[in-house]
Amino acid sequence: MLDNESSKYEAASIRHWMSFEMAKRYEITVVGGGLAGMTLACALADLGIATAVIERSEPLDMRTVEFDGRTTSIAHGSAQVLKGIGLWPLVKSVAEPILDIRVADGHPTRGVSPFFLHYDHNEVGRDPFGYIIENRKIRDALYDFAASKSELEVIAPATVENTKRSANGASVELSDGRVFQTSLIVGADGRNSPLRKSAGIGDLNFRYQQTAIVCSVEHERQHAGVAVELFLPSGPFAMLPMTGRRTNIVWTEKAALAPEFLAMDEDTFLAEVQRRFGDWLGPLTLVGPRFSYPLGLMHASRYTDLRLALIGEAAHVIHPIAGQGFNLGIRDIAALAEVIVDAMRLGLEPADPSVLDRYETWRRLDNTTLVAVTDILNRLFSNDLAPVRMARDAGMAAVGKMPPLKRIFMRHAMGIVGELPRLVRGEAL
Repeated sequence: MLDNESSKYEAASIRHWMSFEMAKRYEITVVGGGLAGMTLACALADLGIATAVIERSEPLDMRTVEFDGRTTSIAHGSAQVLKGIGLWPLVKSVAEPILDIRVADGHPTRGVSPFFLHYDHNEVGRDPFGYIIENRKIRDALYDFAASKSELEVIAPATVENTKRSANGASVELSDGRVFQTSLIVGADGRNSPLRKSAGIGDLNFRYQQTAIVCSVEHERQHAGVAVELFLPSGPFAMLPMTGRRTNIVWTEKAALAPEFLAMDEDTFLAEVQRRFGDWLGPLTLVGPRFSYPLGLMHASRYTDLRLALIGEAAHVIHPIAGQGFNLGIRDIAALAEVIVDAMRLGLEPADPSVLDRYETWRRLDNTTLVAVTDILNRLFSNDLAPVRMARDAGMAAVGKMPPLKRIFMRHAMGIVGELPRLVRGEAL
């Protein structure tokens, strides 16, 4: 009996040793094939670095209209990154330039305040502030780009069962038994990142009592590349210009009321949208389904651990009030790609502690600042208290009359302030 059990144990040990020895090896293994994970993987593969992406969802399902109705605001600096890795030609035709930004206080019944803030891209150069692109179009581009890179393998649908990290290396085991060896594991697995939790990395994490209702509309008149953020008592109501005569709406509503709006028939719902949207673009027609997303804040206490780095929403989640969430992730990607490439040119491993320390230090200030600023802005603007409303209006009017300060704010909106990675500056890695 003992001999039989011993033989079973030895056989299992041999199988485990053989699977480890025969495991395929990648320099970088990215867990999460969303926008952030795929963008990093494409950037690294474009440089000839063997990279794997493990995604639990079926990629074809992720590219449908029903999967994600959101658009993404790609700031000028982020567009530079997409150009630098060769992805821009695949999204250029579906990217709508943001030429003007208008910010104002409003109320569903009282209308829009006469005091507003207007940003004109001509005041800071010829480049647009950024671009609005549908998330599914970005996914199309990323997965098509990935298919053209021999150094990149997308493993999907697949679920990570376990990871092992030590000073000598790391491995990722899938639920189907496959094992991959790697130097560095990158967590791009979202707000509730299992990788972050398994590494014992704490976080600041809470939900706002708000829900984002997202939909797209067609309209009679051209939007001329104007993005509008209207601050209503329940939260910001953003109107984001899309290609053609279309606008994507991100309507922040009180979480308790959002289900009621979502349950409305199409005509009633559209009337509520039009009441907030106004008539500046003429009558509206709803196109595509409606979506809703709970809003919250999350910030990891650190972005790295032994042979592990976090990017995007695995590291930070912010309110969409300024449209900067994915742009923070893009800067994570540009910084991490840069420190990895620089290290490998010096003969260091991508997961060398000095490499990860540099990434952590580089990204901490930028991310912490935006986490705090968006939280403060949401609390400041998501109310209808008369004294606060008057102070907001006075502040916007004052900024509009101070060109130097206004230009600083516009450069922040373009994502070109601070210690920028080479890709954000438009330079090659």
